[in-house]
Amino acid sequence: MVNRLRSPSQLIVYPTTNSGYGTQTGDVYCTEETPLEPISLYGQTKSQAEHHLLESPNTVTLRLATVFGLSPRMRLDLLVNHFTYTAVTDGYIVIFEKDFKRNYIHIRDVADCFAYAIENSKKMEGRPYNVGLDAANLSKEELALTIKKYVPNFYIHFSEVGSDPDKRNYIVSNQRLREAGFEAKRSLDEGILELLKGYRMMGRSEFKNV
Repeated sequence: MVNRLRSPSQLIVYPTTNSGYGTQTGDVYCTEETPLEPISLYGQTKSQAEHHLLESPNTVTLRLATVFGLSPRMRLDLLVNHFTYTAVTDGYIVIFEKDFKRNYIHIRDVADCFAYAIENSKKMEGRPYNVGLDAANLSKEELALTIKKYVPNFYIHFSEVGSDPDKRNYIVSNQRLREAGFEAKRSLDEGILELLKGYRMMGRSEFKNV
């Protein structure tokens, strides 16, 4: 259906997710050649859409890491945003699956990557690309402790009170994207400091729906 509805000359830059890698060991880097084994319906449908699009010409797919950063309508369900907000407002957090790892990237790097893919589509088309920070392949525990560096009174407690529906536990290599000429610039620490400044300016919402 994708082929019939789309002009062969039309460029598509498709944002998908690296949660398609599913449950891995957390010790071996996932590359674009790693088989996709999505668990949730979200991961399955995103991976299926990517597969169909890559059968068409003029397509670039970007497998985004977990995004963080400020925006006019904040996503507080994203891990870095959520942990940082909780550190500022509640001062404590209960974390399950503390050793599960994932990759992260700043929202402005995502925007820059889209612009780069559009401008350089001819050399990138026909392939998927992991889009994240190699320096930010962290477990949930490591992420919380990184935030605690800037919020010393942040109390962190670990307890198996839940589970990730995507079972995300992987580290990701972004080498293919670097070889194509793009690399994320904003560090996780810079993003955390930016979030802390923004959250403190906003103050605490009565209903925590910001």
